[in-house]
Amino acid sequence: MNYSYSYSTTDLDPEAAAALGSMMAVYGVIILVIVVIAIVAMWKLFAKAGRPGWAAIVPIYNAYVLFDIVYGKGIKFLLMFVPILNVVVEIAIYIRLAQAYGKGAGFGIAMLFFPYVCMPILAFGSAQYNGPIDSFV
Repeated sequence: MNYSYSYSTTDLDPEAAAALGSMMAVYGVIILVIVVIAIVAMWKLFAKAGRPGWAAIVPIYNAYVLFDIVYGKGIKFLLMFVPILNVVVEIAIYIRLAQAYGKGAGFGIAMLFFPYVCMPILAFGSAQYNGPIDSFV
């Protein structure tokens, strides 16, 4: 009985590896472009609201500033750390952000599902900041 097996790793096709590498590079560039657009849009939204634009690139502080823009009280961003409530707060923040810039609740729901499309529309469109929206959540 012969139980010898060959575990060779030389079966890699060079053309397939090159194709995979180039697809990964294209994917990386696309993701980088999306991230840059998101940062620039958030920067512009903060600037429209009279807040420092650089706050968009500071991790926890950008959430504080976003809640300050929407609710007038940035400390409410701590609600995002409460399980289950954070889902409600996230939905509410998008709706309230749309309302703070003069858009309706429907635009806020669209922003929930398509933030990388709707945020630049708010940032670079004709929407003007109207002030914080006051409510519990």
